[in-house]
Amino acid sequence: MLKHMVVHALKDNISIIPLLFITYCIMEYMEQFMTEKSEGAVRYSGKMGPLWGGILGIIPQCGFSAAAASFYSGGVITMGTMLAIFWSTSDEMLPILISAAVPIATIGKILAVKVLIAVLCGFAVDFVLQTFGKAHVPPKHIHDLCEQDHCHCEDEHSVWKSALIHTVKVFGFIFAVSVLLNFVLECGGNDVLERFAANNSVLAVMLTGVVGLVPNCASSVIITQLYLNGFISAGAMMAGLLVGAGVGVLVLFRTNRPVKQNMEIVGVLYAIGVMAGFLIDILGITF
Repeated sequence: MLKHMVVHALKDNISIIPLLFITYCIMEYMEQFMTEKSEGAVRYSGKMGPLWGGILGIIPQCGFSAAAASFYSGGVITMGTMLAIFWSTSDEMLPILISAAVPIATIGKILAVKVLIAVLCGFAVDFVLQTFGKAHVPPKHIHDLCEQDHCHCEDEHSVWKSALIHTVKVFGFIFAVSVLLNFVLECGGNDVLERFAANNSVLAVMLTGVVGLVPNCASSVIITQLYLNGFISAGAMMAGLLVGAGVGVLVLFRTNRPVKQNMEIVGVLYAIGVMAGFLIDILGITF
């Protein structure tokens, strides 16, 4: 059983390694070779980040949320951009809908709603922070990640080696947690969720939001299957898929400080997802 869980966790997460490595290569290059003026230009261009983040997030690849968390931790993108990617990404939802022969028009509606919510809320987060909370959000810099991981990037002067060190540490953290989560699911967590969701339609929205927080591709699989099998409403499905950010939350806690800020980010991630889910059910929106 342990071997099965380890292999499953490895298969779930190994695909993010190349994107993590590329992400850290970019960040290391910016840290070691870009001037302060150039770095400022990157941050300035990021004001439209929530739009591009919301659009790119729909691509079914866990690595985008992981890259977004790393970029945010390094001060390259805004919190709103990162959250837009978190809300937009759906991990395995799209492949499952396609394999279940769901009409293209229906899939398009689901993706469009996710992107719309992600973009609007991403811009809202950035607006609120810039208007009211800027003084309470400490500036972030790429070298903060290096100091935190003790990778001695400044001594090595090697973009590739420093990026590899960051990638190995972050992937190791993701892999360990994924094995633990797979153990919980193997012990019957999926069956308990199905029974609860079928008998508590209102609380199902909040519960699927909690499931979405599970930093594993399995959460999007469970939520999508529950919806396709008629166990949960469209709102409950959307709540879980909006909150679900794949391994992005894991990477955020691994790379970003302070931890209190990460908890607040997760709170906003969950609150928006659940509120959107309730609104969809109240308006009677179906897919």
